[in-house]
Amino acid sequence: MQPQPALSPSELGVLAERLGPLPLINHFLQRLGLLELLDRHVPTTDSRSTVSHAQALGVLLRSIIVEREPIYRQQESTIGFAEGLFGVDAAQAARLSDDRIGRALDRLFDADRGALLTEVVLALVQRFGVRLQQLHNDSTSISLCGQYRHARGRRVRERTAPAIVHGFSKDMRPDLKQLLFILTTDAEGGVPVHFRCADGNTTDVRTHIDTWNTLRALAGRADFLYISDSKLCSFANMDHIDRAGGRFVTVMPRSRQEDAQFRRWIQTNTPAWELVWDRPNAREADGPRDLWYVFKPELPSAELYRIVWVWSTLLQLHQTHRRQKHLASAIEQLGDLKRRLAAARARLRGAAQILERYNAARYLRVKRVVREQHSFKQSHRGRPGPNTTFRKITRRRYDIEWSLDQEAIAYDQRSDGRYPLLTNDRSLTPAQVLTAHKAQPRIEKRFEQLKTVHEIAPVFLKNEARIEALFTVYFLALMVQALIERELRQAMAVANIEQLPIYPEQRACRRPTTEHILRLFSLAERITVSARGQTVRLFPPQLTELQSQVLSLLGVPASAYRN
Repeated sequence: MQPQPALSPSELGVLAERLGPLPLINHFLQRLGLLELLDRHVPTTDSRSTVSHAQALGVLLRSIIVEREPIYRQQESTIGFAEGLFGVDAAQAARLSDDRIGRALDRLFDADRGALLTEVVLALVQRFGVRLQQLHNDSTSISLCGQYRHARGRRVRERTAPAIVHGFSKDMRPDLKQLLFILTTDAEGGVPVHFRCADGNTTDVRTHIDTWNTLRALAGRADFLYISDSKLCSFANMDHIDRAGGRFVTVMPRSRQEDAQFRRWIQTNTPAWELVWDRPNAREADGPRDLWYVFKPELPSAELYRIVWVWSTLLQLHQTHRRQKHLASAIEQLGDLKRRLAAARARLRGAAQILERYNAARYLRVKRVVREQHSFKQSHRGRPGPNTTFRKITRRRYDIEWSLDQEAIAYDQRSDGRYPLLTNDRSLTPAQVLTAHKAQPRIEKRFEQLKTVHEIAPVFLKNEARIEALFTVYFLALMVQALIERELRQAMAVANIEQLPIYPEQRACRRPTTEHILRLFSLAERITVSARGQTVRLFPPQLTELQSQVLSLLGVPASAYRN
C-alpha cells in the first residue's frame, strides 16, 4: 500500500457545530409524534414550497424552547447549529424567511386546530401516561403594543379571529390592548393539555363551560376533577358541570352570603379545625411553622354543595401585617393632607382616594371639620375714631379628623387567614379538597414561564390570525418543556434520587426545571475535521457524568449526541 501524502495545514478544515439541547428536544418531539401531526393537519399543497408548513412551524417551535428569538430572526437561529437539528437542511434554512413562517402560521390558523390538539393530547395519554384525572384551569392576559384598529373579531378566511381590545389587564397594563390566554394543565407535573385564545375583554366567568366541555371530549369522560379560581363559582358554571356528571373544586368569593355568615359566626364560636399539614417555614428557617387546617360546616351552600373552610397560619400573619401596613400608610397620607389643608387656599380633596388606595375605608373613620375664622375690617378709609364702624369677615377653613374603628379591625382579625372552598364531590374529605386546591398555583408557574422564559411578548405581528396561531405554537412549546420536566422528576423519584447538582456551581437541586436541563446541554458541540472535501474525523461531544445521568433518566439514548 502506498503511503498517503502528508496534508498541509491549508488543506485541513475544522468545523465546530453546536448541538445544545436540540437532540434532547427532538427526542421528545419524536416520542410525542408532534411533527407528524403538524404535517398531517397543516399540509403543504404548493409543490413549489422548498420548506413545508410543518417544517417552518417545527423550526419556530424549537426556537421558542431553545433560542427565544423573534420570527424575523429564525434563519439566524439555525446558523451555528448542526445541520438537520432544526428539521431543515442548509438549503431549506437559507429560505426560512419571516414571510415563510408567517404563511405557515396562516395555514395553522386555517387548519382544524381543535382536531390537532385533540390528537396531541391523546398522544400525551398513550405515550407519556398523562391520566387527565385532575385538571387545573386559569387564564392570563397577553398585552400587545400597537393600535390593532381592525382586530375587532373580524372574519379571516372563513374563521373568526380574536378581538385585540382593552380589558382587565392581569399584567397591570390597562393602557395596552390584549388577548386572553386560557390554559388547562394536568395535576401530575403541570403538563398543559388544553389552550384557547379569547378576546381581550372576555371575562373568566364566561369561559368555563366551553373549556369544560372540550376537556370532557378530550378525556372521554366527565368524572375528572376540575379546579379553578373564584370565577368558576357561578350558578351557571357549577350547575352545568354538576348536571353533566362532573366534579369541581373552586374558591368561594367574598361576595357570597355564606362567606359573611361564617365570618360572623366565628366571632363567638370556635370551629373544630382539623390539622392537615404541619410544615417548617419555607422562607425563614427560624420563622413560624406553616400550619394548614380545614373545617366543614354543617350548612351547605345555597346550591347544596359542600363548603370546606381553610385556615393557614402564615396567611393569617400575612393578612394581619398587610392590614397594619396599609393603615399606617393611609394615616401617613391623611396627615400629609391635613398639613396641606392648613395652608392658604387649600382645597379639601384626596381623602376618599387615600382610603380607596389602601383599602382602609372599613377601618378609618374620616370626617370633615369646618372651622370659622373671624376678622374685623374698618368700613371706611381713614384713621379710626370713636364713631368708626367695622364689619365682620368670616372665613371657613376645612380640616379633617380621623379615628380607627377598633371593632372592625378586631372583627376581621378573627377570620384572617381563612377562606372557603366549594365542591360538589361528596366523596372527597376536607383534607383532600385542600390538597387538590393547593395544586392550583402550579398553573401560575406555567404562565410565568410563558411570559419570562419563553418571552411571548412583545409580539412582532400585525395580523391577529397569525397571533392566535403563534399562541398555539407557544402552547405546544409549554407542553414539551413540561413533559421534559415531568419525566426527569418522575425518574428521580423511581431511582430514589433526591437531588441533582444541576444548579450553577454544581449546587444541589431537588426539583429541576426544563430551563436548568437545557442550560446543562447548552455548550454541547461536535467537531468535524475534513481534508480535501472529505470528512477525516468526527469528534462527538464529550458528555459529563451529570449529562449522561440526566439523559439516562430522561430515556434519551446517548447516541442522540453521537449520531
